[in-house]
Amino acid sequence: MADITLTPIGVVRTTVDQVIDDIFGGVVARIELDPARFTPESLKGLDQFSHVEVLFVLDRIDEQSIEYGARRPRGRADWPEVGVFAQRTKNRPNRIGATVCRLVSVQGLSAEVEDLDAVDGTPVLDIKPYLREFGPRGEVRQPQWAIELMSGYWKPAG
Repeated sequence: MADITLTPIGVVRTTVDQVIDDIFGGVVARIELDPARFTPESLKGLDQFSHVEVLFVLDRIDEQSIEYGARRPRGRADWPEVGVFAQRTKNRPNRIGATVCRLVSVQGLSAEVEDLDAVDGTPVLDIKPYLREFGPRGEVRQPQWAIELMSGYWKPAG
């Protein structure tokens, strides 16, 4: 397979500056677009949506930490061993993160969002308006370990 080169569209600005799990509930972040490539027109109409999906690079994850096989989520012995693509670990092969978050406001070259689980300085690859038609169709199911893992993920910071 050929390599793919992506250029970030912008950067995350937030008070969170360390990669830590379970602290992103209620955190407001600003996505600043690259002014050399974009104008405020790039965000025109985005404010009509309540949520956006943000794709970003988990750039603080060391290449030696990347997972390619199976492991126990968060190293917990009481959870099953599952493959890297059966979990949302930050130690992913291409280090790409994706989060649907609430859009707070749009101003100039910035979009302010809530509950984006990215740290300050994170490169942003894309912003997409969240359309419910792209959400799940039919029943959503997930294993109990995932429900337990996510039960504290969005707890408020601090």
